[in-house]
Amino acid sequence: MTETSPKTRDDLFRFLDGLGISHSTKDHAPVFTVAESVSLRDEIPGGHTKNLFVKDKKDNFFLLTVEENASVDLKTVHTLIGAASKVSFGKPEKLMEYLGVIPGSVTAFGAINDTGRNVTFILDAELMAHDIVNCHPLSNDATTSIASADLVRFMEATGHAPLVLKVTG
Repeated sequence: MTETSPKTRDDLFRFLDGLGISHSTKDHAPVFTVAESVSLRDEIPGGHTKNLFVKDKKDNFFLLTVEENASVDLKTVHTLIGAASKVSFGKPEKLMEYLGVIPGSVTAFGAINDTGRNVTFILDAELMAHDIVNCHPLSNDATTSIASADLVRFMEATGHAPLVLKVTG
């Protein structure tokens, strides 16, 4: 594996294990949208995530991880997250460069690939009220369950200080 290769699901699990963080993963058919993943709810308890990879005009990047059915007002969210301007969606190339994932697989676990700390991670307060949070393990063909407090621990261990903010309507 070269220095620039994104971490894999197995790398992620080894990292979590090394931190003593309990996690469980359920494999499933690839899902690309929240709507496609609804059928998994009965099988996987906890808060399910929707991720918005956005940037401001100064190329500051943010990953907003919110509860799957939450709505985020992209016209005003910049005032809550410390962006320099209104935000727009980040390009897939930057998503791969910074988080090591493709559209449809966006996840808070992408922090493991953001070694340059190019992304500010925002965890919605309503999502973090769940005991368990569910995220893709760097690919959209599985869901990994982790305690919400451990998600914060994971991010801190990757060198990120996630902001827990109410960003949803």
